[in-house]
Amino acid sequence: MEITVFTNGCFDILHAGHVDLLNRAKSLGTKLVVGINSDDSVRQIKGFSRPIVEEKERALMLLALEAVDEVRIFDDSTPQKLIEEIKPNILVKGGDWKLEEIVGADFVTKNGGKVFSLPLNNGFSTSSIIEKIQNETNNNSQKIITENTITNSLKEHLSIFETLLSQTESIETTANIIVTALKNGNKILLCGNGGSAADAQHIATEITGRFEVERNGYPAISLTTDSSALTAIANDYGFEKVFSRQVEAIAKENDVVIGISTSGNSPNIIAAIMSAREIGCKTIGLTGETGKKLASICDSSILVPSSRTARIQEAHITIGHLWCEMVDKNLQ
Repeated sequence: MEITVFTNGCFDILHAGHVDLLNRAKSLGTKLVVGINSDDSVRQIKGFSRPIVEEKERALMLLALEAVDEVRIFDDSTPQKLIEEIKPNILVKGGDWKLEEIVGADFVTKNGGKVFSLPLNNGFSTSSIIEKIQNETNNNSQKIITENTITNSLKEHLSIFETLLSQTESIETTANIIVTALKNGNKILLCGNGGSAADAQHIATEITGRFEVERNGYPAISLTTDSSALTAIANDYGFEKVFSRQVEAIAKENDVVIGISTSGNSPNIIAAIMSAREIGCKTIGLTGETGKKLASICDSSILVPSSRTARIQEAHITIGHLWCEMVDKNLQ
């Protein structure tokens, strides 16, 4: 009896950690199918500096491994459609993914399959390899900076916004998701922790009220909570369920849920997006350059090319304003 195991990832720079995970995944069945993000899909979830290795070359390297029987390239940010097509008996992800965060887990378990989050072999990651190379390059060419903090920060701000010009397609895609939902009478729900909570409130207010032209308000809801509500929900469900419980109570199919997280790793935001997916909502991620996890579970995402919270939040507000411009343009 054939037992099909499925796992997925970008597998941009193949390393020993990948090989170890794939070998253990194959040991759970008789056939291992590996889904890899296409080049366009990698750019969606990791930013425009990736991938380092093109999709066909990544596929060839994976097929050269003894454990891998088949490689499938997918264009979506998530492998949901591919999983439903393959119908694997076993779904595997690395241990940095909790079972409830794994896209396709519900489909596999409902069809009698099993889902595993396998512990990772610590010390290996594509991002750390790239960071090491970049650090060595920077150290070799380091120059003395004499400009003051304000000048440096403003130049960094301008540099990030210039880079965002290469992401206009992603911004337009997310804007169209919002415009379509509002045209159809659906809601826009935004959630964010910490400073991102303020971003969520700001963007929700701009969508609901007057932006640059007079128009009727549209239903946008910020899911930020006051301290009493936060305490009550946390006591009953735990902090990670604060936003997901609100999504479950308020959201309907085809509403849009926007998760805002500068790191892209907030358990609270991840849980909210997973709940939204189960309901049938469209999902959008706003995050920074390290936000792979959030980006890889959303229908569409924008990764701001920075790891500095202030720079990321500045860009998020600007992106929110661009969404409002698209709403004003298309819904008058």
